[in-house]
Amino acid sequence: MNADIWKYTRSGFDKNEVITNGNRFLIGNGFIGYRGTMDEWGKDELSAVNLAGIYDQNGDKWREPVNAPNGVFCKILIDRIPMALGETETKEHTQTIDFRRGVHERETDFGKATLKSERLCSMVRHNLIASRLTFKLCEDSRVEIITGIVTDIWDINGPHLFDHAFKTGRVLVVSSKTGELSFPVVVSQAAVYDFPADEVHEMAKTGLYRHISFDGKAGQEYTLALFCAVYSGQKGEQLNKSAEDLVIEAEKLGFCGVLAEHEAAWDALWQNSEVTLEGDDKAQRALNASIYHLHSIAPRHADNLSIPARGLSGQTYKGAIFWDTEIFLFPFFAHTDPALAKNLLRYRIETLPGALKKAKEYGFRGAFYAWESQEGGAEGCSYFNANDIFTRRPLRTYFRDKQIHVSGDIAYAMWHYFALSGDDSLLREGGAEVIFQVARFFISRTHQRVDNGKVELLDVVGPDEYHERVNNSVFTNQMAAFCLENTIKTADYLKGKYPSEYRALMDRLDFKEDLAFCRELLPKIKPQFDPEKIIEQFDGYFDLEDCSLRTVSSRILHKQEYWGSNNGVAAHTQIIKQADVVAMMALFPELFSPEAVRRNWEYYEPRTEHGSSLSACMYALTACRFGRADLAWDHFLKTASIDLTGTSKSWAGEIYIGGTHPAANAGAWLIAVMGFAGLSKQNGRIMLSPCLPEQITRLSFRVIAENGIRKTVTVTHEGYEIQ
Repeated sequence: MNADIWKYTRSGFDKNEVITNGNRFLIGNGFIGYRGTMDEWGKDELSAVNLAGIYDQNGDKWREPVNAPNGVFCKILIDRIPMALGETETKEHTQTIDFRRGVHERETDFGKATLKSERLCSMVRHNLIASRLTFKLCEDSRVEIITGIVTDIWDINGPHLFDHAFKTGRVLVVSSKTGELSFPVVVSQAAVYDFPADEVHEMAKTGLYRHISFDGKAGQEYTLALFCAVYSGQKGEQLNKSAEDLVIEAEKLGFCGVLAEHEAAWDALWQNSEVTLEGDDKAQRALNASIYHLHSIAPRHADNLSIPARGLSGQTYKGAIFWDTEIFLFPFFAHTDPALAKNLLRYRIETLPGALKKAKEYGFRGAFYAWESQEGGAEGCSYFNANDIFTRRPLRTYFRDKQIHVSGDIAYAMWHYFALSGDDSLLREGGAEVIFQVARFFISRTHQRVDNGKVELLDVVGPDEYHERVNNSVFTNQMAAFCLENTIKTADYLKGKYPSEYRALMDRLDFKEDLAFCRELLPKIKPQFDPEKIIEQFDGYFDLEDCSLRTVSSRILHKQEYWGSNNGVAAHTQIIKQADVVAMMALFPELFSPEAVRRNWEYYEPRTEHGSSLSACMYALTACRFGRADLAWDHFLKTASIDLTGTSKSWAGEIYIGGTHPAANAGAWLIAVMGFAGLSKQNGRIMLSPCLPEQITRLSFRVIAENGIRKTVTVTHEGYEIQ
């Protein structure tokens, strides 16, 4: 095994890379995301312990996920000189993320001492962070270690935690509450070391600390292990163990014991999800990084949480759940971990009341899901999502109002879970109701012209957000048609197999008339595609200025200028933000011939700015459809390496949107498995149509086939086999 494909390392220190490295070297376990920062850093370097599923609003600022106090902070002073990267001169420094084991590592030579540390978010104990620091002195010195629980933490729109209560002792404990809903957040810390030292505790405005001091000897190694537990009271969660008890358990197990069980859990995850790309180590490492990030943010600890658009890397995008989860992330988990995929969709079932409420607020029936979903399906998206970089005035955007395809995307995934797995339990446990209520929404959202009876979806925003308030977005119309079609299929399936349940559901929802509307509306709203023509993205798209991407770029006056909205440089041109027609072709491959895909790909790709991390993978997938692995390869590398290169867009106007990119991470897997290998399933059976790039000599992965049996698929340029 080539170790280089499982690790990513950066050497030296560049203060301009601090924020990006926080994303690159993120560790997490689905409940906690700990940014890839140094042990001694704080809020100025954007150190953060990001929590899943708990939000707070401070005043009139945006609601965002809550960061917990940092319980593995540690700064070492040698003869009163701090060993702090960026503050103290260093001889050498490296930072590494081990994808195989889910461990963050750093090694720094400060001259007076060398410091190594390992840090993990336990994949077995989801409340636990563990850290081990080892340092060696170059000469006899007085050593002071400052460690504890830092409450003065980084927030974008905070603070969010109040009423801190401190408890000292062998285990330090800080208890606090969120400001909006008074959810408790409790953090504990235990420190383990085997050298004689004096220890005193300090309660300060910035946190609760322990000061460990001793006289150190030259050449001797000293080791300190830190165990931190984080509990939150999200959704009224009752703690079966206190934060204090959990760190005591970890303390007894020791860092090596915690690490061993953590590594075993990661081994099990990789056994079912590893994708081997022989022939290009750089591509393999990028794909490993992508899959690593997906596992690090998957909420395996809960059956009712989903994955935010920026994972657990910070508070950008308000920690909200977007359509990214259903369209990009869901297929990865559906093929590698169906139980988790089911839980992601269960989140949408539980947040259906929020979608019903939103539809009613806008004057529609059925389920209008939040564009940026927070607890209970509450809409986190504001009316003003960017600022005019020149006037500083907020720009009115229409993402929350008009991106109605999100409801169709959810129904799309809900049906595909059943189609892929054959498991109808999700339909019976609320999934069918979601599909029906989404159909009801589309029925009430359509318009019918009086003069010719044409049914339309007017005033919408498709995936291409540079063009707002358009009519008949072909992506949106197709997604709506698919929902109506599968509402009929779902109803017929339940009626045939579970007639009593079907009748009860239809009566409870009073859905008989709406089902009849579905049958009537479907042929009227379903787009008709001429295979010989380019598909128009929306009504009037071809009438816009047809110019090059370079031309539009030349009109930019400020690097943070927003391209969309009413007066953006792209808004009145055919330049689009991301795949739209091409995304539709990727999601509905059965509707388009390879030649039709090629024709549209060649038209839209030069007109696409790829201003979203969701874009490149759709172009790669569709390039494989018409046999151009060479075109797919560049888009694959861009997608898979997005969090390693750190070159993705981090600003929308003056709004910071940086962080990790789960949709692109999942997109890399999609390209490898469904593009290069050409995987599809028909009646539970694996089907392959490979389009292998010349750079790859062998592609191998495991996937769930019929009856839940895992199969190994191997593809070479000579052929393929399924075992």
